[in-house]
Amino acid sequence: MSYDLMVFDKEQTPNNKEAFLQWYDEQTKWAEPHDYATITVTTPALQKWYQDMVEHFPNMNLVDEELLDEDEDNELESHLTEYSIGYAIIYTAFAWSVADKAYSTMKELAKKHGVGFFDVSGEGEIF
Repeated sequence: MSYDLMVFDKEQTPNNKEAFLQWYDEQTKWAEPHDYATITVTTPALQKWYQDMVEHFPNMNLVDEELLDEDEDNELESHLTEYSIGYAIIYTAFAWSVADKAYSTMKELAKKHGVGFFDVSGEGEIF
């Protein structure tokens, strides 16, 4: 089980919590006609957020195996993150061991890039 958080394009989401949660349920059916790994399918603001985020939490599907072999203290491995990229969302799955850092980093970068933030695994807060 992972620690999950999501960022989203605020322009494409409902303003009230009930409607947002219904929209979220639709988004996480993963029904868009693309592979959910290609960053260019999402909005420019979410692309910029992603570029900053992977500096702290590398995309587990893009990390070189040699780097992992050299990661003696497992620092890199513990920060590897799964990113699912939609038209209006980026859904992330972290190791629980980095949950606090993931939460604060994502929230800070969401503010920086003007995107919304949803605490999927925590209290369900929507910012």
